Amino acid sequence: MAIIRPFTAEQERSLINMRQRYDAWIDAERALFALPYDLRRKKVGSYQYLYEIHDRSGNGRSLGAWDEEKQQQFDSYHAAKEAAKLRRDGAKAALGETSRIARALRLPVLSSDAGPILREADRRGLLGTHLLVVGTNAMAAYAIEAAGTFIGVPDETEDFDLAWAAEEAANEAMVWDMLKAVDPTFTVNSERDFQARNAKAYEVELLVAPSLAATLARTDRPKPVPLPEQEWLLPGRRVDQVVPCRDATPARIVAPDPRWFALHKLWLGAQAKRNPLKRRKDVAQGNALLDAVAEAMPHYAIDAAFEAELPPELEPYFAAWKSGRGS
Repeated sequence: MAIIRPFTAEQERSLINMRQRYDAWIDAERALFALPYDLRRKKVGSYQYLYEIHDRSGNGRSLGAWDEEKQQQFDSYHAAKEAAKLRRDGAKAALGETSRIARALRLPVLSSDAGPILREADRRGLLGTHLLVVGTNAMAAYAIEAAGTFIGVPDETEDFDLAWAAEEAANEAMVWDMLKAVDPTFTVNSERDFQARNAKAYEVELLVAPSLAATLARTDRPKPVPLPEQEWLLPGRRVDQVVPCRDATPARIVAPDPRWFALHKLWLGAQAKRNPLKRRKDVAQGNALLDAVAEAMPHYAIDAAFEAELPPELEPYFAAWKSGRGS
């Protein structure tokens, strides 16, 4: 039985348009984020200075006495900021329209709470470089990668799992700063300090592989416990897709290689200490995703070369899946 219902031509067209418009919008947002909050000319006593402003309260630092060079810096900054704002605002209207169409066409979606976190992470250049989307939220991206909708497979959740993926050491609290920018009510769960929750009880969990634990800044939060099985989500080719959210806004997902993610899910589903309800979901998602890779993702080969890369812990789950498909 087919596990993927192929998208219609209209659905495919809406996804292509949404991705193109999202890329234009996020490029402008990243340009704005890279600029200082503001540059202002200030008079102190009888002298003029150029100040870099850090926040809405007007806190900042002097860049030196005003002169011709500071005037040029001031003018260049405001020209670049205005150009980026025009690009962002021009793309935003078209993107909103495309996202509403994509949502109306009943494409795979994310929860509305996940969207702002992903957009802020992308605005800061963290997606794919520092953070991967793992857990059930990744299923929407895998469905779009397979150009279809999963049939009878759970693909949405009301919490959010992120995996730290940076290979170079971070020297600032990148994850925590990002979460607080999205919602200042986020706090670390005192009983599970690898998890943050906001005032609406929406949970964000941070995971990390032991090989990358040292690259997370000591001051960053939440504080993930290094898990050996997270190593399995690092190899291969990642999926990168823009998906609609339930509130008809777009969000970009960068998720692990679907073959490795699926086997990781099957392994999770066999762990006795895991919640039985989650275990059933893990097994359903893992089998469905491997079937989808075999049916609709020929660019992710399930061959002898891939099988040779598998660690002993995952070999039984791959063998069981192959046997179930009659191969």
